[in-house]
Amino acid sequence: MCSLLSLQHYYQNKLKLAIIGQSLFGQEVYSNLRRQGHKVVGVFTVPDKDGKADPLAVAAEKDGTPVFKFPRWRVKGKPIPEVVEAYKAVGAELNVLPFCSQFIPMNIIDHPKHGSIIYHPSILPLHRGASAINWTLIHGDKKAGFTVFWADDGLDTGPILLQRECAVESSDTVDTLYNRFLFPEGIRAMVESVQLIADGKAPRVPQTEEGASYEGIQKKSNARVNLAQPAEAIHNWIRGHDKVPGAWTVIDGQSVTLYGSSMLGGSVPAGQPLEIEGASRPGLIAKNGLILYGTDGKALLVKNLQFEDGKMIPASKYFSSGESSSVDLTDAEKKMAEEIRTIWKGILSNVAAIEDTTDFFKSGAASMDVVRLVEELKQKCASVQLQNEDVYMATTFQDFIQMFVRKLRGEDQEEELDIDYVKVNNMTVKMPYQCFINGKFEDAENGKTYDTINPTDGSVSDVTYESLHTYDLMEEHQEELATIESIDSGAVYTLALKTHVGMSIQTFRYFAGWCDKIQGKTIPINQARPNRNLTFTKKEPLGVCAIVIPWNYPLMMLAWKSAACLAAGNTLVLKPAQVTPLTALKFAELSVKAGIPKGVINILPGSGGMVGQRLSDHPDIRKLGFTGSTPIGKQIMKSCALSNLKKVSLELGGKSPLIIFSDCDIDKAVRMGMSSVYFNKGENCIAAGRLFVEESIHDEFISQVVSDTSLLCGGDSEDEDWRSFGSVHRPRPTESQTNHLLWSFSGFFMEPTVFTDVEDHMFIAKEESFGPVMVVSKFKDGDVEGVLERANDTEYGLASGVFTRDINKAMYVSERLEAGTVFINTYNKTDVASPFGGFKQSGFGKDLGEDALMEYLKTKAVTVEY
Repeated sequence: MCSLLSLQHYYQNKLKLAIIGQSLFGQEVYSNLRRQGHKVVGVFTVPDKDGKADPLAVAAEKDGTPVFKFPRWRVKGKPIPEVVEAYKAVGAELNVLPFCSQFIPMNIIDHPKHGSIIYHPSILPLHRGASAINWTLIHGDKKAGFTVFWADDGLDTGPILLQRECAVESSDTVDTLYNRFLFPEGIRAMVESVQLIADGKAPRVPQTEEGASYEGIQKKSNARVNLAQPAEAIHNWIRGHDKVPGAWTVIDGQSVTLYGSSMLGGSVPAGQPLEIEGASRPGLIAKNGLILYGTDGKALLVKNLQFEDGKMIPASKYFSSGESSSVDLTDAEKKMAEEIRTIWKGILSNVAAIEDTTDFFKSGAASMDVVRLVEELKQKCASVQLQNEDVYMATTFQDFIQMFVRKLRGEDQEEELDIDYVKVNNMTVKMPYQCFINGKFEDAENGKTYDTINPTDGSVSDVTYESLHTYDLMEEHQEELATIESIDSGAVYTLALKTHVGMSIQTFRYFAGWCDKIQGKTIPINQARPNRNLTFTKKEPLGVCAIVIPWNYPLMMLAWKSAACLAAGNTLVLKPAQVTPLTALKFAELSVKAGIPKGVINILPGSGGMVGQRLSDHPDIRKLGFTGSTPIGKQIMKSCALSNLKKVSLELGGKSPLIIFSDCDIDKAVRMGMSSVYFNKGENCIAAGRLFVEESIHDEFISQVVSDTSLLCGGDSEDEDWRSFGSVHRPRPTESQTNHLLWSFSGFFMEPTVFTDVEDHMFIAKEESFGPVMVVSKFKDGDVEGVLERANDTEYGLASGVFTRDINKAMYVSERLEAGTVFINTYNKTDVASPFGGFKQSGFGKDLGEDALMEYLKTKAVTVEY
């Protein structure tokens, strides 16, 4: 009965709609409203242009919906009677106006039972008028948004039904703001608004005049840049007109349109001076584009320039734009050119013939035609990495073919990577210093940089950073990688060489072997006679995967996650820790030399709050793998759920228990117990966070630890500063012990410390130390159940350990310990073939081994009847 009532409610609360508008936005609103069950009784859109119907008309005609293409609704301010009559005949209960560019008479607006609603791309009453998106950016607003309001007499002053807001990013243009938020969220809001009206719940909030503004429509004629103002104002003007109508200035006597503006936050690179009319000082043509200066001395970067004939070039090529020589086409390439000519003809249907001099845009093509051209060519020749921007760079057919053939031949992939050299430890180290995107090292769009600190002495390194045969090359460059790792993370060189780099190489070699062994399985299912069925599964890649890694093992964490991700067939966007990005960028350089295709591996250094959050929120990323703290892991999981329910694997904090029974090999227990805590300076996610030592050997254990490291008492349990932590011991190791235990006492390094007599309620017994801190508690002889209860009394469950000669006891304890890894009579023994990951608030999902592959694959079940 309940489902029947719901069905009745569904059909009752639907409306008969007239859609008045145009463009892809109008088409999507139309299609979504029909999917929601509303009846579109008429579509009113613009006439065909150059023989091509508007997308809204195309969709409606395909569905059999009545379509009306009126060039205008009124003449000399008065409604056209036959137009009004045709409109009224459809019997609409509500007018929906998505992207309506025509003036609609008020007797049409007010005619339906529920009136009319219209979409406006601003947070009304701010920026009333047709160029609202432009002015949002031109004025440097921190927030953008849109309003669905009850249509009035065309002044955008009607009551508000619904509003949505978003933050404006420093790199936003009209296109990015529209595509990222105003378009997708606007469509959803229009559909939601119609349903609110259908349900009788739609508000009518009068617009206030407080903060109201009106700016005129922006046209090319008044879009000239005023260069006599601060740099940020120039930047906002340029991005506020990108791509429509285009901000321009005068260079060498001709108007040049500027695209792709970003503020420069760091030092200005060298370049060739360029005189620009009206500028406070000459611009610079640098390797990344055209640098312009504001009156405040700050600078901005412009990426692309478009000339009066429509030709667009990278701004960096201004002085060499006419120097490229044409290539002679082979017979196969000539055949391909003719196929491309046919595609052009299909898009430019109004052009009689596609000549070499035919200009794509001067022939009437628009932005959606660019998308169509790129998509059709991708289907024709998937090996060519064609971007929308390439079409704007080669607008004539002849230039387009030249560009396409160069890409087909791979000539655009032969650029040498731009990498700085610095001298470290008497070794010249090649240091990448930029973001690695689509196979190239690129400056951050905003030009911002940050310092990377050498933890040995706190000095600033000599470089700054912007906000599958790889393993062979890693092995070839292992000493260079180890040196970089030491500089960046503070790892002792020998450890970096053996573990940080060594295990990274092993990991890539191991997963390279899995690439051609990923397979599904055949499943026996019930045969529904007389039919026969076959069911099998396929393992498929997820798509674009993001990986966020910590600072304690920068290269090894990269390898653990990205090797499995790539072996499974995915593409990768990796964010290294902000303080340790160096080996990740060096890895990116080696991946190019290894022949990894462009775009498969991308490295984005920067802060977690900025880059990490954007990756969590991004709708095109299908998986995020994270290693780090539990609080950040929770935030990531929440963001991934809210964005697009992306798959998540988390390796988080730990407080791993190590239980040492009296029947153990005491010498080995001391040695491995110290290693379990102090390995890699204690900066180890599976470090033994708390040692439980059986009472009868407790004092001997502590004595040997003290003896083996020349420990001196640095405080006691009565010291007020340390009372809540138990007894404190600080080590003073000899030089040989320092080398063995990998300790250092300069720079940012902390002396290793031992806490004894630690009680379960103490802070240090509960929270992860992540440093060279040994925490020791005793337990009563023979109390196996008691020590297990104490060991499991934590929300963490990453690793654990037990030392005993009794194999039955060892196996029993390993079964009872609530942790993803259990070590018996050893510790820190990880292997690339063994799965690694935690329980409880230490996360879920696995790194390493075959299990790690499953984190980056999806299972598809296929059933065939034969």
